[in-house]
Amino acid sequence: MQVEICDTTLIVPPNSPFSDDHIVLSLSHIDNDPNLRLTFRYLRAYVNSTTTNHPSNPFHVISSALSSALVPYYPLTGTLRSLPDRRLELVCSKGQGVPFVRAKASCTLDSLGYLDNPDTHFVEQLVPTPGPDEALAHPCMLQITMFDCGGFTLGTALHHSLADGLGATQFFNVMAKFARGEGSSIMPVWNRESLLGPRNPPRVEAPIREFLSLKSGFSAYEQSIGPVVRECFDVKDECLDGFKSQLLKHSGLNFTTFEALGAFIWRAKVKASKIPGDEIVKYAYSLNIRKIMMPPLPGDYWGNGCVPMYAKMRANDLVEKPIWETAEVIKMSKRNATEEYVRSFIDFQSLHYGEGITVGKEVSGFTDWRHLGHSNVDFGWGGPVTVLPLSTHLLGGLEPCYFLPYSSASVGNKDGFKVSVTLREFAMPAFKVQMDKFRSGDFALVINKD
Repeated sequence: MQVEICDTTLIVPPNSPFSDDHIVLSLSHIDNDPNLRLTFRYLRAYVNSTTTNHPSNPFHVISSALSSALVPYYPLTGTLRSLPDRRLELVCSKGQGVPFVRAKASCTLDSLGYLDNPDTHFVEQLVPTPGPDEALAHPCMLQITMFDCGGFTLGTALHHSLADGLGATQFFNVMAKFARGEGSSIMPVWNRESLLGPRNPPRVEAPIREFLSLKSGFSAYEQSIGPVVRECFDVKDECLDGFKSQLLKHSGLNFTTFEALGAFIWRAKVKASKIPGDEIVKYAYSLNIRKIMMPPLPGDYWGNGCVPMYAKMRANDLVEKPIWETAEVIKMSKRNATEEYVRSFIDFQSLHYGEGITVGKEVSGFTDWRHLGHSNVDFGWGGPVTVLPLSTHLLGGLEPCYFLPYSSASVGNKDGFKVSVTLREFAMPAFKVQMDKFRSGDFALVINKD
């Protein structure tokens, strides 16, 4: 299956949002986290439902809505450029816009299972793939792909330095309001340097150095780990509840789904990858800091409002020790969810940015997309039936794991959810064996050392 690119249009605001020829905007130290120097790619799939009865062409509706939304969100039209210390800043000039690709696919969404577990080669064609220079010149690119059924996908390629998932969703919801003819009263807040700037003087009092180190020349996303593959796995509610019950029985602790299933997948990935036993491996995830800060960040702030959190173990301990000890390490890492941790993280970035801040090798990034509001973006055809991340670069690692809801259009109302796992190609067969043990419900094979 191939996707045919029809054309690319530069969508610009209907009028200039600033009076001068250009404006330079500063990013926060969180925006400039080296692990966010990447383009995040994902898509939303929409069915052309007979209940919505929308008469208009999706490309025309959404491109017009994008143009209107770019007035308050004009930074998305800007160009990122490097400063002498390698930090980024954003330059916005009159006449800049967002490239919007129009494409078509000669198949139906139904024939593809509504992209619940899609073919990797095909789905990669549904989202723009800018090169390094293009990603700085156009930090936001969109693609609409029409299917024979009348449904469509909206693919997004957004440089992570401009926004996180919540910030990007805020923008798309404003676009959706314009598409539905409602308009928007949101006044997006930039003020990144002042809201999330370093203290005077900067100081690091939280355990940042326990997880981050300095290594000049090291680039997390240029590591050589060989080819990687992505697979989706079903996780049934009954199976997950049984697993958590067994962890409670053995440890006396209640674990969240993110802690329990995350611990299992982390261990299974490390074991399948045959990582040397003395290697330090890390479990990375994002902490939403919007309400942790005092005062809280404004509701319309759309910059990166998360900082990375880490749990770490020796690979041998992770594989050999009881699984509940790994889940407990993840649970205990949440003790760092404080304003002091955030301030220390910002100050550490301020003090050491030019020295090569890194979390090191063997990082597994985990994120839960089940409740982030990605599925609420309604351009007039109802919300997306599927939201699917494609990026393999996340939180300083090359093998991310996403917890995702099933497509709402899937037949049978599947219970539970799915996990999308990226892993070294050679390790995926052994990882599947571990997942089969988990999904069998025979937790003696999972809880005990096998």
